[in-house]
Amino acid sequence: MIRTTIALILAGLLLAACGEPAVGGGTTPLDDITGAWQLTSGTVDGNAVPMEPGYPITLTIEDGEMGGTAACNGYGGTYQADGGRISFGAISITEMGCDGGVMDSESAYMAALSAVDEYRIGDQALTLTGPGVELSYELLPPVPTSELVGTVWILDGLISGDAVSSVGGEEATLELFSDGSLIGSTGCRTLTGSYVVSGASVEFTDLAAAGDCPPELEDQDGHVVTVLGDGFRVEIDGNRLIASSAGDLGLTYKARS
Repeated sequence: MIRTTIALILAGLLLAACGEPAVGGGTTPLDDITGAWQLTSGTVDGNAVPMEPGYPITLTIEDGEMGGTAACNGYGGTYQADGGRISFGAISITEMGCDGGVMDSESAYMAALSAVDEYRIGDQALTLTGPGVELSYELLPPVPTSELVGTVWILDGLISGDAVSSVGGEEATLELFSDGSLIGSTGCRTLTGSYVVSGASVEFTDLAAAGDCPPELEDQDGHVVTVLGDGFRVEIDGNRLIASSAGDLGLTYKARS
């Protein structure tokens, strides 16, 4: 099922990252914290923010707007930053439910974020601090758009945790175009829609599936739609593509030669 984080994209709360942060002095330009970041550690009143494997916490910052994924749900809002001081406006968050440990991680993170009032920039790192709070992030690599777009990718594996299962049915593909549209298939249904690059992820702003699946392909169909519809990270190595989403789910593709 397509997660409600797409609503944040439609609202323009999650924004594309640009460039690499720099270290500045005096009044720090907003550009210095622009980028897509992933939480590596955090503390609130001496207690660690719990981190759940497969459910990353991210923060994307650009031009006065911020957003990300808080382990389970998407969030977004506005910010002001100057000279090492930072403040957030009202933050909206979607209302998906996840397992208890994931929700505990989300609750601790959102509580910490609300207390942040200062920032520091280092080499590929961002630290947000406030009374009793410290959140440390690493800079995420940008989506390799030039390699991703315009290639026909053929699905050849379904990732679930450490396991990769084979693909059945008709040839399942994914193709993204420079105008923001997409076409593809799950092995039994065709996919159409549109996408945006949001921070370090690809988000589908709409996704339609047409056709019917036999019982033996329903799980595969659901797996593909969940990964693509939830927003996914992209890794490309040569002619290989890995699309990964929260919960240790992913897809492996090869480029059509």
